[in-house]
Amino acid sequence: MKLYDAAVVLRSKNSGPFEITVDALFNDPAVYYRIKDSGLINEEMIAKLYNITPENIMHIVFFDQALGFKVTFARKISSGTFLDRDVYGAQQHAPLMNLEIDMGTERG
Repeated sequence: MKLYDAAVVLRSKNSGPFEITVDALFNDPAVYYRIKDSGLINEEMIAKLYNITPENIMHIVFFDQALGFKVTFARKISSGTFLDRDVYGAQQHAPLMNLEIDMGTERG
């Protein structure tokens, strides 16, 4: 299953002019905990998907109460400056969309 299919909300936005935040929210606790417990959403994966160094990742936070996670990383170019292609940071969730989520049987 793709992350896009598993999430109810998958979005990105500016977190100030120098950072992007990506949010993923789920309506099924089993799906959320499967993703959280898999360890798939980590600095190595985010760095690879966004072609950044792990040092540019500020936060990867899971919120159990909201059944979601948040990833914040440094923008390569600050919002609204020359060569910025996404002033609002609204299209930056795309690299996560097709991330394959293993929804197979529980680990034993």
